[in-house]
Amino acid sequence: MLERIRIVLIGTSHPGNIGATARAMHNMGLADLALVAPRCEVITADSVSRASGADALVHDARVVDSLEQAVTDCTLVVGASARSRTLPWPMITPRELGERLPAELATPEARIALVFGREDSGLSNAELQRCHAHVHIPTNPDFSSLNLAAAVQVLAYECRLAWLAQPQTQTQNKPGPAQDDEEEAQPLASHEELEHYFAHLERALITIGFHDPAKPRQLMARLRRVTLRSRPERMELNILRGILSATEKAAGGQALGARESEPELQREHDTHQGQKPAQD
Repeated sequence: MLERIRIVLIGTSHPGNIGATARAMHNMGLADLALVAPRCEVITADSVSRASGADALVHDARVVDSLEQAVTDCTLVVGASARSRTLPWPMITPRELGERLPAELATPEARIALVFGREDSGLSNAELQRCHAHVHIPTNPDFSSLNLAAAVQVLAYECRLAWLAQPQTQTQNKPGPAQDDEEEAQPLASHEELEHYFAHLERALITIGFHDPAKPRQLMARLRRVTLRSRPERMELNILRGILSATEKAAGGQALGARESEPELQREHDTHQGQKPAQD
């Protein structure tokens, strides 16, 4: 379970915090570290020193330009946030996060990203809106500021507790109660698939005149929230995109950028209707 949990740091400005994060991760058995647009050198004497023997994680850390690149394959993205937002998002505690992990990682393709923001300003609203949920560490309200690595340590500890609570003989894909084939759990949509859906949804809403980008009024943010809260499966998302394509066609628009996925969407639609999928 632990190897499929990724720690993502955005805009880190101090190499020592990267090293200390690596140490906190290694203490708890996590090893997947991604750095988004760091504002400092990653491998320095300070980062290696603060890693205290976990410097392999610093050297192996993946450095990318955007949050989307860091979490593209993830089925659950949780952003660490200490600030209240004008648009409330699902909020969980570190303990609740740990309790969710076994179910979230029940399938081999599942991946979880825990996202931490900049030391001085945290995560932006746009970044938080790309997360399924936010996690808040209930610190002393009179002194709530946590060091970045300390915040990582708290969440990594809860992840390890959840792992230790699992029976050691339990396999990752232990079968549950007998179910009909159509009721079996399907893979959840990944972050990348969700982002393609949101782009397609916005195009369709513009095409039918429901959404004006010049006067957004938080429409897309609210639609993001309701979609991410529902945790759609990949097949469900493909059905929704098929509906969007049909809506655009009926409205006389073009599904720009979606053509490459139309054969797959048609197959999902045919399967949903009980028809034999068409061959490409």
